[in-house]
Amino acid sequence: MDTTQVLVVGAGPTGLTLACGLRLRGVRVRLIDRAPGPAVTSRANFLHARGSEVLGRLGALGRLPEESLRAMRITTYLGDRPIARLEFGDPGLRTAAPPMVVSQSRVEAALRDRLEQLGGAPEWGTALVDARQEPDGVVATLSDGRTVRASWLVGCDGTGSTTRKLAGIGFPGVKLSERFLLADLRLDWDLDRSGTTGWIHPTGMLGAMPMPDPDGRNDLWRLIAYDPGYDDKPSEHEILERFRKILPERSERAVHIGDAEWLSLFTVHRRLAERYRQGRILLAGDAAHAHAPFGGQGMLTGVGDGENLAWKLALIVRELADERLLDTYQAERRPLATDVLRGTSTVTRINVASNPFGRFLRDRVVVKLFNLSLVQRWTTYTTSQLWVSYRKGPLGNRGGPKPRPGDRVPDLPVVRPDGTASRLHAELGRRWALLMPPAGEGDDLDAIAGQRLGDHVGMLRYDRDQAMLVRPDAHLAWRGSDAAGLDRWLENALLHGRATR
Repeated sequence: MDTTQVLVVGAGPTGLTLACGLRLRGVRVRLIDRAPGPAVTSRANFLHARGSEVLGRLGALGRLPEESLRAMRITTYLGDRPIARLEFGDPGLRTAAPPMVVSQSRVEAALRDRLEQLGGAPEWGTALVDARQEPDGVVATLSDGRTVRASWLVGCDGTGSTTRKLAGIGFPGVKLSERFLLADLRLDWDLDRSGTTGWIHPTGMLGAMPMPDPDGRNDLWRLIAYDPGYDDKPSEHEILERFRKILPERSERAVHIGDAEWLSLFTVHRRLAERYRQGRILLAGDAAHAHAPFGGQGMLTGVGDGENLAWKLALIVRELADERLLDTYQAERRPLATDVLRGTSTVTRINVASNPFGRFLRDRVVVKLFNLSLVQRWTTYTTSQLWVSYRKGPLGNRGGPKPRPGDRVPDLPVVRPDGTASRLHAELGRRWALLMPPAGEGDDLDAIAGQRLGDHVGMLRYDRDQAMLVRPDAHLAWRGSDAAGLDRWLENALLHGRATR
């Protein structure tokens, strides 16, 4: 029987993020996926600032910033008349990495490259078929007949998750009637590639986003169209023919449709797992939550799940924390998924409004609101997920000055022990950061952090008057100057899964 410390099922962005995070910390990981090989395209094509930050902390950004587009504008038309323009700007939260128009398949490729650097690789064509829990591990049966004994099993295997079903975790929700056509098409038309364009039309919405073009022709576009009139799944030829009709009709533009790189249809699901853990089996990404793709929140939320879970599992595997720390994973991430489900469902209802009153509100009221600078800043702030805070969770604290324990800490300037300048987020990922004021030794705080966290923590200097312990995912853990207070917080968090007892 093969053995590993963590078996990850699903080599999408969530599973790859988790595997990279674990390997960064020296955890033995096996990553399997039922697919015969990597996906060449995908529905997701936008990575917001928080997702870019996660990849940066993992060392997985690679050349994505150079390969991606900065189409940070959405222009909405009613017929041939522009009625709203939404500019995505800087939400003022000192992000360490930019939002990117880039396909999920390219994000996955960058994560696979990083995982290879860390000594790992996905095992393609390998599915999970059974899992039996034992007191100190899980025995998994794979599709090739092999068995693997792992201390922990994590299902990142999508909405149809085998892992979730084997764990007996419910996935309540609904499959909605809204159906959308998707395509990556070569288009010859007069449309600005510096932003995304949408059209409101009585027969349904149409959206067009420029896509990075490896061929350098700059004519590749991602199209999405609401088109509910299907009883059976259409063929690729039928989808292409529908776009030949829909595109000029709804955009009211002359367009020549060239080659189709990818064609698909999807139906919106809205589901949330009843729990994220059953014993030694955990869920992350689409295996735990499914929702409409509007707003680019799916891949973003899954990548955040993977980062959150990775540092906690690593501490447990290395016996620096009790498994009760894992209770904080669901407590921190499931409420966020609930918020995302609520938001994407609202956007979907607005986009597909079919009754006269709903169309009036959308076309004459809601769309025009997005011309307001206040609404534009709010939209940038909301979609970025830089606002995410765990202060209401078991490791957080709702009182005191900001940032409060559980809040995201901005990318502050810091100084390493050797005197070289750096940025906070560049020092995270593999380790926690103990930020110390410029004056004072702080040896007692450093010693306590090292005793509790081992080589998972590093000390840095910054321009504030109190010490701060920052988690590997850039959220504040503790702030103060009392060594006994830091020791107490670490003991409670690592051994009991809460900030206070």
